[in-house]
Amino acid sequence: MSEQWNKDTPIYLQLYQQVVSRILDGYIKEGEALPSVRNVAAQYQLNPITISKAYQMLQDEEIVEKQRGKGLFVKPGMQDLMLSREREAFLTKQWPGILSQINRLKLSANDLLTNQGENS
Repeated sequence: MSEQWNKDTPIYLQLYQQVVSRILDGYIKEGEALPSVRNVAAQYQLNPITISKAYQMLQDEEIVEKQRGKGLFVKPGMQDLMLSREREAFLTKQWPGILSQINRLKLSANDLLTNQGENS
C-alpha cells in the first residue's frame, strides 16, 4: 500500500481503493486474509480507525468477509466481480472524456498503438 497520500481524498477512501486495486491485480488473492488493522496502522503510521473505516467499506460491499477470531478474507469470485465493476465504471465515466480528447486531437488507432510503448 502507498505511503504517498493524496491530500484531496480522505485516506480511508484511498486505502479502500488500494485494497481493491491489489485484489484486481492479484496481489491479494481470493480467500486470502487482509493485513490486520494493527499491522497496517503501524506500517503506515495511520490511525486504526482510518483503516477500520476502509475495511468496513469492503465488508459493506461484500468484497471481504469477517471470520471471527481470524480477520477479514477476500470472498470467492470477487476479482471477477470487481473487474466487471471497474470496467463498467471506466467505460461509462472515464472513457467518454478520453474518447473526446482522442477525437479533438484527431488521433488514429495507429497513432495510439504506435506511441503506446514509447512512454512505458
